[in-house]
Amino acid sequence: MLPLLLVALGAAGALLLVGAVSPWWWCAAAPLLALAALGARDLTQRCHSVLRNYPLLGRLRFLMEAVRPERRQYFVENDVDGRPYDRNVRSLVYQRAKGADAEEPFGTERDVYADGYEFLQPSMRPVEAPDEPPVVRVGGPDCTQPYDMSLLNVSAMSFGALSSNAILALNRGAALGGFAHDTGEGGLSDHHLRGGGDLIWEIGTGYFGCRTAEGDFEEREFADKAALPEVRCVSLKLSQGAKPGFGGVLPGAKVNAEIARVRGVPEGETVVSPPYHRAFSTPRELVRFIARLRELSGGKPTGFKLCVGSRRQFLAVCKAMLAEGVTPDFIVVDGSEGGTGAAPLEFADNIGTPLTEGLITVHNALVGTGLRDRVRIGASGKVATGSDIVKRLLQGADYTNAARAMMFAVGCVQAQRCHTNTCPVGVTTQDPRRVRALDVPDKTERVRRYHRATVHGASLIMASMGVRHPRELTPHLLLRRVGPTTVRSYAELYEWLPSGVLLSEPPPSWAADWTAADPDSF
Repeated sequence: MLPLLLVALGAAGALLLVGAVSPWWWCAAAPLLALAALGARDLTQRCHSVLRNYPLLGRLRFLMEAVRPERRQYFVENDVDGRPYDRNVRSLVYQRAKGADAEEPFGTERDVYADGYEFLQPSMRPVEAPDEPPVVRVGGPDCTQPYDMSLLNVSAMSFGALSSNAILALNRGAALGGFAHDTGEGGLSDHHLRGGGDLIWEIGTGYFGCRTAEGDFEEREFADKAALPEVRCVSLKLSQGAKPGFGGVLPGAKVNAEIARVRGVPEGETVVSPPYHRAFSTPRELVRFIARLRELSGGKPTGFKLCVGSRRQFLAVCKAMLAEGVTPDFIVVDGSEGGTGAAPLEFADNIGTPLTEGLITVHNALVGTGLRDRVRIGASGKVATGSDIVKRLLQGADYTNAARAMMFAVGCVQAQRCHTNTCPVGVTTQDPRRVRALDVPDKTERVRRYHRATVHGASLIMASMGVRHPRELTPHLLLRRVGPTTVRSYAELYEWLPSGVLLSEPPPSWAADWTAADPDSF
């Protein structure tokens, strides 16, 4: 605001000098008036959050893009699981969110002969893409209110970490586009509920929104909120990809009166979630707690989210499912490549299983124990494009969730100031002036357009592969270059267990973990 104020004062001063000194002062007054008018327009327009918060000064960003367009700034870096990751994804999301043509001619800029390059296998007999994208029915035998999940949904991002306007735009976009919005572990706010979108209510270790004064789980409050028609599923967060084994942190500067009320915590104090749940301490108790949450919610789909660590521990959970005769309706696998603004760098870079290996581990464990048909698997971790969706479905997922890409759709520019409460575009701040810059109707449409274009892209890719439905995808259709002259499919690169094999004759590669897995101990 300061540059605009200075320009306006300069224009007023120049106008006074025109009348008092000389008409030649119009040479200064005219451009200053034009700049003041441009700044006023920046303040009132609704398309660019940067300009609303930084009139005039924010135009430097667009000037730099004009000199070197962002979509041409192409870099490739190694992701945590060795796959190439394209930083140009943000530009692709922006284009789709704005409804612009996301196609770019003249071929790929990637080195297709580099080790680790992955590609999907097209068919010589492609099929027509469906008019409506497929959905996934979530709800096992103990679920009485199953839910049809989109192939792409809004991943967990809490109110508090995100602003009220960002939450509302995401939720309204989900309502318009027919997909689900995960609340994150920060509780159910009015901004989640008044948008009309389908909610996945996430319960973390802090039990925000359903906690006692001592920080324990409160059944009655949970049951009352889980009964709301907007809540379609309940997700118990065990761990998060970017910081597995580390509790969430919300700086005190962000904990205003509203957030304190939603979370049930003191205003102005930093909120630190415990690294573990108090409601259970063994795999068997976890499974029973899932069943209790489903009962309290009136039979709505209930599951859990985790970043995979020890395979033995996950097999212990599978043994507990078998022993108790209880299964979650879904499991969300969060890859270690997932992002957050509240994780120590060493955690983000070094701890947790990448999504590819995590997905395949969970899929194999459920198949090997004969439970796969009862449990749907979600995948989250740098999912942003249609090809990302198809790859994750090939690797064992039934649907995907996106956080980072959805933040791009509502205007995130990766300023990396999420923890400071000074987000320049109003996405990750509780400062009312900065939040105002995020125009909800405009960003709602961008979220809807991004989702529609991305899921449509996944449908087109599957059609080009000769696949009419995700269940027809197999690991043979995804290939990776592993040497200068060697390409292997995922069917060859990874072990895929037959149904029920762990119950009859575990293969040598799984036998030790299966034997050691204890349903009564993590």
